[in-house]
Amino acid sequence: MITVVIVGTGNVAQNLYYALKEEPQVVIKQVLGRTKSYLSFVNTTIATTSDFEKVENADIYILAISDEAIPSVSNKLKIKDGLIVHTSGGTGMNSLENHQRIGVFYPLQTFTKGKIVSFKNIPMIVEATTEKDYVLLENLGELLSDNVVRISSEKRQKLHVAAVFANNFTNYMYTLAAEVCTEHDLDFDILKPLITETSAKLSELSPEMAQTGPAKRGDQKTLHNHLAILKDKQQREIYTLLSNAIKETHGKKL
Repeated sequence: MITVVIVGTGNVAQNLYYALKEEPQVVIKQVLGRTKSYLSFVNTTIATTSDFEKVENADIYILAISDEAIPSVSNKLKIKDGLIVHTSGGTGMNSLENHQRIGVFYPLQTFTKGKIVSFKNIPMIVEATTEKDYVLLENLGELLSDNVVRISSEKRQKLHVAAVFANNFTNYMYTLAAEVCTEHDLDFDILKPLITETSAKLSELSPEMAQTGPAKRGDQKTLHNHLAILKDKQQREIYTLLSNAIKETHGKKL
């Protein structure tokens, strides 16, 4: 049996809470949130608190909070024993250095308010300072996911950069596409099959092999026609920057 205290009330904390409370080999001893009203998602049978002086004893304390809050929240936790971990992809373990046993329990996934996801296929990235704590985190991770991986802080932070390109920047491209659709009285939903197929074909092809479009083809006429349609300065700049980047890989610049 693994006992856990979850610190946080945001998207990652809530998803971990719903996943862990279904595991018979895990006992959530407590959920700690700095704002009491934000703890309303917690079942009444599980203890909650906003008082750092009233934290329960547990095997693992999971800080599922924003990156910038990790050092200050960590400093407030007066834990004598137990393993303290954060869930950040881009923050080093040294942000927890005021504790004896520290680690990382990073779910490599995007979490959105109001949407609860399954952890089964989510890579769980773990890091610790001792083999004993590595094994403890792996045991917890394997209760949730089929893919638990040990990765060093240095590599994890580089992986987080890759994740920002793959997820955050890609989603912003969808935002720009939606803006173009709205500007021209088009329904963004008509693009969703294209978005689905673009992602699906990566199971068979590398991103470079899967690249298509006018920039890869060197279709100057289409590229300049598109720039003429785009009236927003930022949209034009991004379109040109990305088209040139694609052409630098596959051909000549605009």
